[in-house]
Amino acid sequence: MRVLRVSHSAVVSAWRERERELRRRGVDVVLLSARVWDEGGRPVRLVAHDGEPVVGVRTWGSHPALFAYDPRPLWRALGEPHDVLDVHEEPFALATAEVLALRAARRAWDRVRGRTVGPAAPFVVYSAQNLHKRHPVPFRWSERVVLRRAAGAHVCNDDAGRVLRAKGARGVVVTIPLGVDPASFAPAASAPSAPPAPPAGRAATSPLVVGYAGRLAPHKGVDVLVRTVVADPRLVLRVAGAGPQEHDLRRLAAPAGDQVRFAGSLAGPALAEFYRSLDVLAVPSLDTPGWREQFGRVAVEAMAAGVPVVASDSGALPDVVGDAGLLVPPGDTAALGAALRRVAAEPGLADRLRERGLRVAAACAWPEVARQYHELYERVARPAAPPAREVRDAPEPPEVLVVAYGSPDRLRAALAPLVGKLPLTVVDNSSLPEIRELVELAGGTYLDPGRNGGFAAGVNHGLAHRRVPGGDVLLLNPDAVVGPDDVLELQRRLHADPRAASAGPAQVDDDGRPARVLWPFPSPARSWLEALGLGRVHDRWARGRFVVGSVLLLRGEAVDDVGPLDERFFLYAEETDWARRAADRGWTHLLVDDVVATHAGGATSTDEHRREAHFHASQERYLRKHHGTAGWQAARAAVVAGATVRAVVHPGRDARAAAARRLRLYVRGPVRAESALEPA
Repeated sequence: MRVLRVSHSAVVSAWRERERELRRRGVDVVLLSARVWDEGGRPVRLVAHDGEPVVGVRTWGSHPALFAYDPRPLWRALGEPHDVLDVHEEPFALATAEVLALRAARRAWDRVRGRTVGPAAPFVVYSAQNLHKRHPVPFRWSERVVLRRAAGAHVCNDDAGRVLRAKGARGVVVTIPLGVDPASFAPAASAPSAPPAPPAGRAATSPLVVGYAGRLAPHKGVDVLVRTVVADPRLVLRVAGAGPQEHDLRRLAAPAGDQVRFAGSLAGPALAEFYRSLDVLAVPSLDTPGWREQFGRVAVEAMAAGVPVVASDSGALPDVVGDAGLLVPPGDTAALGAALRRVAAEPGLADRLRERGLRVAAACAWPEVARQYHELYERVARPAAPPAREVRDAPEPPEVLVVAYGSPDRLRAALAPLVGKLPLTVVDNSSLPEIRELVELAGGTYLDPGRNGGFAAGVNHGLAHRRVPGGDVLLLNPDAVVGPDDVLELQRRLHADPRAASAGPAQVDDDGRPARVLWPFPSPARSWLEALGLGRVHDRWARGRFVVGSVLLLRGEAVDDVGPLDERFFLYAEETDWARRAADRGWTHLLVDDVVATHAGGATSTDEHRREAHFHASQERYLRKHHGTAGWQAARAAVVAGATVRAVVHPGRDARAAAARRLRLYVRGPVRAESALEPA
């Protein structure tokens, strides 16, 4: 496969690791970049490695949406054959319109000269815009045309994907994180030639070293951070970066003397050393009418270096940081200061944040980013055929996939009816010898991912090691029991509907009481109807529904089409998110109510408060992902309103206590509460 990429930001050598990894995967990438570009408040010149196929192109203008390339190198590159054109610029940008206009002109010129011109290679664009902006003419017109014709788009945050869809994007839209090299930003103990790692905690008299890295501009909230530190002698601040606000920030910090120091712009090893010198990194971004944080690469770099992060609850930061950092309201100096001090004062918190941060950084590593780009290019260059619309021959029996975490007795009961009848695979997130022995005695495949990354990560690990690539998979909770004949009936019914992505049975608990299995997708509107006691009314007319994942058969074709589970959902709602993504691609979900499974429900965990925190944190992640920050805040307000009323007027004491507990959880924020949980 040959890909032509045009990206002004590829001027930064470290960010071209995406293309280097793609080439290692066998993708022939030709790259056109700006010769010079302002990154982080300083001009960066393109310096190509020996033999690196990157062409520096002169640019006119400095605004990312209002600059143009020298057309001559583009003209030459567009005349060469390629399978995919990746315009790594915003759909409304002048440069995007220029590249696509030159492509059309080049094809017309080749026809005039009598050259054979085949179908145009599909093109994809990039976006980070997580606010729905109405651009002025002609940019609005250009954006509309680009989105309708693009075969795909890659975005760095989920809100940007929703914006593109709302504006009429017809192609594939995927979220791919901005990349980082964990080796370059490794923690001090594992970095080559690095100084010894700092102690896990600091004495009460030793100041906490807080850092900031990035552009010094008003929307970044650096003045909020400076005021927070200046007001607290227990904190010192180190600032790396440059920008238009630097003079004002230095003046603001001047009364504090050495408590606030400015290091200037840093890159490469110097930036990595800067991170490793910190106790905590602050990302105090602000929401403005025209901007919200679009990713937060510095947060991921700091996490890769083993540095805890405190960030604003702004834009994409909650999705990027998740439970690997502490989130505070934008612009709130009191909350920011309290969170920074909490990192130093709360026993074990810094270590937990470091461990979670390293997992986030690993998911943003360049090889993983390149893999996702490769999948996107393959998808648009050779689009998959639509799901078959007729019943096919009987497929291979499904592989039963169980993600286990302890509870070997429950797992033994779940596997017992299936031993020798269906292929069994167990992903053991607890790495217990008893689980390994149990699975091997059952004749199953035992997989140990070496970490507890949550249910979604365990499922993805199992899917990556499927015995039959593209085969059907039954997700089975270790506290659920279903018979082999029932599994095969689920599969028969699943394949009888060519549009069905998943099928689940009816369920009962250990006492034979039926449990609800088919649910509408969560939404802010449903949250308000539930708060008003009208949830069941909504359920009767809700169009989108999914089947819970405790016993769920996934169609292999749908898994390959929709992709893996989202690992940001540590526990709960991961199947809801997958089902929603499948529904967005035209798949449906079936409840086969004449097949019945037994599900104990929560039997693998005895901590009700922990389960509740995980459940509602996953609800927050789902609503943020599919309805945006505004949608989440609307749903949150509904839960707070409903819980407040129930906590006061409900006749049952236990119900009032539960409502009060939920009220406290939602006032605090479920994701924030989940991040404060002690390790299980």
